Amino acid sequence: MKKIFALILSMMVLLAAGCGGEQAQTEKKAEPVELHVAAAASLTDVMQEMAANYEKEHPNVKIVFNFGSSGALQQAIQNGGQTDLFFSAAQKQMNALEKDGLLAEGTRKDLLVNEVVLIVPAEGGKVIKDFRQLTEADIRHIALGEPKGVPVGQYSEEVFTKLGILEAIKTKAVYGSDVRQVLSWVESGDADCGVVYATDAAVSKKVKVVATAPADTHKPIIYPAAALKDSKQLDAAKDFLAFVSNDVNKKLFEKYGFEVK
Repeated sequence: MKKIFALILSMMVLLAAGCGGEQAQTEKKAEPVELHVAAAASLTDVMQEMAANYEKEHPNVKIVFNFGSSGALQQAIQNGGQTDLFFSAAQKQMNALEKDGLLAEGTRKDLLVNEVVLIVPAEGGKVIKDFRQLTEADIRHIALGEPKGVPVGQYSEEVFTKLGILEAIKTKAVYGSDVRQVLSWVESGDADCGVVYATDAAVSKKVKVVATAPADTHKPIIYPAAALKDSKQLDAAKDFLAFVSNDVNKKLFEKYGFEVK
C-alpha cells in the first residue's frame, strides 16, 4: 500500500512539474509585434542592418520600414499614417510633429550629425571641384533634393544662398523626391553632379566626392528621432530607439559615415 501511495505521489509531482513548465513556456513566449518605423532615405542601409540585428535578439518583433524624404514622412504621420517611430534628417520636420502634439513625451533625442557634399560620377563626366563652379555654362544638370520636403535640398539651397549663386543654380536644377534619387541620377550620369549627404556618397562606388560644404554655409545637419504618441507598440518603439543608441550601434553608425551625437 505504501508503495502504491508513493507511486501516485510521484506521478502527481511530475504532472505538476510538467504543467508548471508548460505555463512557464507560455509566459516566456512573447506576443508578436510589428513595429512601423519611418526613416529618412539617407538612413536606409544602416537602419536595415540594425533592424536585422534587433530582430535576431527579439524574434517576436518584425520591423517594417517606410523610407523616404523627411517631409513626405512627416506629412504621412500628420495624415494618420501608421507609424511607431520616426527618424528625421532634419529638425524642421520633427519640430512640426512636436508642435502638433504627436510625439510621445520624453522620447525625442538628437541622434546623428551629417555633412553636405558635392558629388560627380566616379567615371567620366565633367571636371568639377567646387560648388562655385556650378555656375559655369558647360554644367547643365545639377541633381538636388526638392527643397520643400527633402532636407538635403533645403541644406543645398542654404549653401548656394550663402555663396550668392542660388538663382543661377535653379535654372539647372533637377529635383529628386529624396536623397537616394539624387544619388541615382549622378550614378547613372543623368546629372552632371549632385548634392547629397556624405553618408550617401560613402555607400556608392559609382560616385566620388569633390567638395564638402563649409559648416558655416548651412544649418547644422542633425538627425532627431522620437516615438509617436499614438503608437500601438510604444514600449517596443522605445526599446528599439534605445537599441540604436547603444555603444555597439554607435559604432555601426560611424561605419556608415555618420557622426554620433
